[in-house]
Amino acid sequence: MTRPLFLLGSVLGLLALVPASGAGAVELPVRKAGLWEMKVLRAGAPAPDMTMQHCTDETTDKQMNTAFSPMTKEICSKQDVQKTATGYVTDSVCNMMGMAITSHSEVTGDFNSAYTVKSTSHRDRGPDGAPRDSTTVIEAKWLGACKPDQKPGDIVMPGGMKMNIKDMEKLQDLIPKQLPK
Repeated sequence: MTRPLFLLGSVLGLLALVPASGAGAVELPVRKAGLWEMKVLRAGAPAPDMTMQHCTDETTDKQMNTAFSPMTKEICSKQDVQKTATGYVTDSVCNMMGMAITSHSEVTGDFNSAYTVKSTSHRDRGPDGAPRDSTTVIEAKWLGACKPDQKPGDIVMPGGMKMNIKDMEKLQDLIPKQLPK
């Protein structure tokens, strides 16, 4: 898998947590400021499991919701978030790279020390042209203060690749609208 597509999978994992905006929309709580470790475990997908770290603060988490909302509106025809007795449930239908992706996620835990996102998704076709189902679990835990060389929005990916989530223009360039011919 190429580096941009690997990164795309990570970004999609984060997009699963972004609530749709609008009147009466349920919003996920803001995470505690500091350094969060996010383990992304995938079953039924060709991408390997990975661990990344995200330095955040209240402003950055709120900006992520605001910045990603236009992107999710562009690629998703449905993006619902509901509060449940144990956390939150999100359902989305998106079209990316010519593929329809339907997903259902359950978020449990708190946003101060640890939370888990269990997501199932169905793509109408995978890279081989066949439909593909996958399950992703994101285990997030608060590690403490951000490192001295980090600023809110910094994400450190596997292999040490570092980016800042506030650089939305770079992220939008990584999300192809159609599959290459």
